[in-house]
Amino acid sequence: MKKIAIFPGSFDPFSIGHESIVNRALSLFDKIVIMIGYNANKKSFFPIEQRVRWINQVFQNVDKVEVKIHDGLTVDFCKEVGAQYILRGLRTSADFEYERAIAQINKQMHPEIETIFLLTLPEHTPVNATIIRDIVFHGGDASKFLPKGLNMEEFKMNSKKSNE
Repeated sequence: MKKIAIFPGSFDPFSIGHESIVNRALSLFDKIVIMIGYNANKKSFFPIEQRVRWINQVFQNVDKVEVKIHDGLTVDFCKEVGAQYILRGLRTSADFEYERAIAQINKQMHPEIETIFLLTLPEHTPVNATIIRDIVFHGGDASKFLPKGLNMEEFKMNSKKSNE
């Protein structure tokens, strides 16, 4: 049986921290599905189709990674795609407490699905999507926090469109 992991998130935007988690997990799984979900508690900054395109661009040469959109519970999506694992990155102890609670609920709902936590690299600990969006919104250069190869002009144009 193939080891398939779901890496869920809003990825608004997909950061170097996210990229690092996926790259480090590639040796653990046969396939990683980056699941862009809808978060009812968050207003999107970048259009979801653009986020899919950017993530596909980052992993264009990696056959083991695919990107999908899902509106619903992550554990239900796991069942849909045959995934046995949920991959999550942890930056801080606050992340751990939040993610632990979700993982325990997911385990109660679907005991066959395991959540795997990877610690963020120390240099990525302060990087989060909220800060990146704020930098972009105010016209700053967020390129050092984003995967290499993304077109920053397109990134800035799309951020302006989503805030008009």
